[in-house]
Amino acid sequence: MKYKGIIFDLDGVICSTDMYHYKAWKALADDIGVYFDEKINNRLRGVSRMDSLNIILEKSDKEYTQEEKEEMAAKKNSIYVDLLQEMTPADLSDEVKDTLDYLRGEGALLAIGSSSKNTKLILSRIGLGDYFDAISDGNNITHSKPHPECFLKAAEYLGLEPKDCCVVEDAIAGVDAAVAGGFDSAGIGEAATHPQVTYKLTTFSDLKKLP
Repeated sequence: MKYKGIIFDLDGVICSTDMYHYKAWKALADDIGVYFDEKINNRLRGVSRMDSLNIILEKSDKEYTQEEKEEMAAKKNSIYVDLLQEMTPADLSDEVKDTLDYLRGEGALLAIGSSSKNTKLILSRIGLGDYFDAISDGNNITHSKPHPECFLKAAEYLGLEPKDCCVVEDAIAGVDAAVAGGFDSAGIGEAATHPQVTYKLTTFSDLKKLP
């Protein structure tokens, strides 16, 4: 295989937690009386918690202090973490696990590059707690996508240069981050429509066709 490392976004790529994020943000928005729907939720994909909150508050007539915002973000996360307890290894598809095993068998190092601060909890819930060679997530970065920091850190943790890694993403902002960091990228879903994506995937198992 051409690539020494494959770096995966988590949500929407390895597994889907969209439903849990949506429920948690909706509960918070309802609590503070701010309109929130799935269209707004789509704008939050790959975005940090505080940046997501700021997007939601665009619909609010009220100005909030930084302290109030931090309290709201913490409340959303508390709801979200409670919802994540519903996840099980059944939330990891056979296709994803088989493809990951295949890539590892080809000699590639595997990493996660995610803005989520709950990455390790999610991986544990779906049975991949100790699977990846490196994890770069919201706990060790200061910039969320489209900034490339989470992918650059993942490559650093793997001991590799960006040119030796391929990033797997489902969000436009994620491909933007890969391009900004000097990575090749494989896009699935929305990310496959990005004009600068290196490989367009129809299904996750298409990763087996990487050169």
